[in-house]
Amino acid sequence: MLAEIRDYIIVGFEHIIPLGLDHILFILGIFLTARGLKTLILQATVFTLAHSLTLILAAVGMIYAPAEVVEPIIALSIAALGAEAFFKKDPAATRWRYLLIFIFGLLHGMGFASQFVELGVPTSSLILALVSFNVGVELGQLAILFAAWILLDFFRDRAWYFPFIQRPLAALITLTGLYWTVERIFLGG
Repeated sequence: MLAEIRDYIIVGFEHIIPLGLDHILFILGIFLTARGLKTLILQATVFTLAHSLTLILAAVGMIYAPAEVVEPIIALSIAALGAEAFFKKDPAATRWRYLLIFIFGLLHGMGFASQFVELGVPTSSLILALVSFNVGVELGQLAILFAAWILLDFFRDRAWYFPFIQRPLAALITLTGLYWTVERIFLGG
């Protein structure tokens, strides 16, 4: 049982690092637009709760959305978060922002679910696998946030941070999200 838990945690972590570039970019988008550790943790928690909810509901067959619909929307959510970080130095952490992150999280959970289902988890191990996989995903997400915090937070108050760090990273996130949107709609990528 412990080996099974470990294995699903590793699969969940690897789904983020190194395999989850879309999730990494979304998390970095949250990082770029969250000022203060409390705001960052709250936004990441809202995202986590949302994608955990849809992952569980989809994995047990209670909800379903086809990947050809969900994947382009996930890519568009990445572009939207990147665009916000490009244009706004300090976007307000309003309840609407939390709601938007929650909605995006629901969509990302649907994407996780399609990949989780491909693991072919036996019904007898479903709950254990879901919880363990989700723990792995969250550990990967926390690793990304921690690395970004260590590398960039010290510089946030510098005058050059927004034009030379935040904006270029946000542009990269936005353009990648837009590319993936087009690719997933028209090329089935």
